[in-house]
Amino acid sequence: MDPQPLPTRPTFADFYPYYLREHRRPGTRVLHFVGTSLFLAGVAGAVATRRPALLPAGIVAAYGFAWLGHFFVEHNRPATFKHPLLSLRGDFRLYWDLLRGRERFQE
Repeated sequence: MDPQPLPTRPTFADFYPYYLREHRRPGTRVLHFVGTSLFLAGVAGAVATRRPALLPAGIVAAYGFAWLGHFFVEHNRPATFKHPLLSLRGDFRLYWDLLRGRERFQE
């Protein structure tokens, strides 16, 4: 049975189970984790060196790794296209959940 479609204006509670379904494969999760780690490193580097020009590199790395996961591993379309803010929140939630063991890289 297919899961319920998302409401027109989903809450994060509505969205996150959908987000997890779109990030099932270990390779996708690893690529998202690497991309988010590079983004956070870029932010830290920009702050530490007072070089805000490093921020775009972190953003490109984060989206680049994540989209590689969607297009070549998961074979789906990133949720960023329809729900950019919820998707961004989902990225950080999954990252935090992976770090603390609430989610796993493998099913």
